[in-house]
Amino acid sequence: TALDTETGKERWRALRDEVTSWASPTIAVHKGQAQVIVSGTKRIRAYNLTDGEILWECGGLSANVVASPVHDNGIVVAASSYEKQAMFAIRLDGAKGNITDSENVLWDRLTRTPYVPSPLLYNGTVYFLRHYQGILSKVDLNTGEEPSGPFRLGPISNLYASPIGADNKIYFTDLRGSTLVLTHEDNPVVISFNRLNDSFAASPIAVNNQLILRGHRYLYCIEEN
Repeated sequence: TALDTETGKERWRALRDEVTSWASPTIAVHKGQAQVIVSGTKRIRAYNLTDGEILWECGGLSANVVASPVHDNGIVVAASSYEKQAMFAIRLDGAKGNITDSENVLWDRLTRTPYVPSPLLYNGTVYFLRHYQGILSKVDLNTGEEPSGPFRLGPISNLYASPIGADNKIYFTDLRGSTLVLTHEDNPVVISFNRLNDSFAASPIAVNNQLILRGHRYLYCIEEN
């Protein structure tokens, strides 16, 4: 359902044949057209932001999709991990109708895909966690090739929050109040590890030189002196 931001009135509604879907929609603008991209149990779909018309759809995800789709440079990455593991990259250029198993699917993989945390696209690299465990994989956005890894994140586990990238660093938070920071390079190195007396399920946000963390108990703003 799309609502008008000024009046709250419904602008359009699209019926979806989905049992469950926890993923948040994402908006991608490609060649001047805004698309609402939503991952679901049966397939990922793109809707015209103006009227809700289905622009394209692609099957292959698992049931009970939680991870939200992400996009960059005309490519959408969708992932899930429930009764099966699945991840694929979709080229928006030329995507129309049912693109399942078409040339618009640039690559796919069936192992170590995320369940709760969404993938991260950062400087041409896709970072993602296995299910919600502390096992990190990274692949090339355009080819799906995996030059190194996977990497065990050591003291961090049970990750519901999605990773973020900022200042050539990758940030992870977990349900035990931990924050782990890695370098953004072929073989990531741990820069920092900290733990607060809290629990983080919401994804962190980087604003200028500040890191915002929303815990179960408190809201934190962390800044280097």
